[in-house]
Amino acid sequence: MNTSQRLIWNIYAGIVGALTTVAAAKLVSKVWELTTGDEPPLPNDPEVPLRRAITWAVASGLGVGLAQLLMNRFAANQWTRIMGTPAPGFGNAGRSR
Repeated sequence: MNTSQRLIWNIYAGIVGALTTVAAAKLVSKVWELTTGDEPPLPNDPEVPLRRAITWAVASGLGVGLAQLLMNRFAANQWTRIMGTPAPGFGNAGRSR
């Protein structure tokens, strides 16, 4: 894969990743509000109970992480479909069996 394709991939993956992170964070916050009836806590605030801060940290981490995983896989599949080659860093290279 040439340097220009790597650059295009990095730009594409960066934009997709940033948009996914923002959207996932908003979605996780809305789900939190619907589930608890409260706004998400500020985990660094010493007035927020530790259990609530940890619960929020785990929920938001899982939500954003899962969204990024799914979107990275989608982006790599789209790259392969459009470009005809695996996305840089994807494909059979680096797989352990």
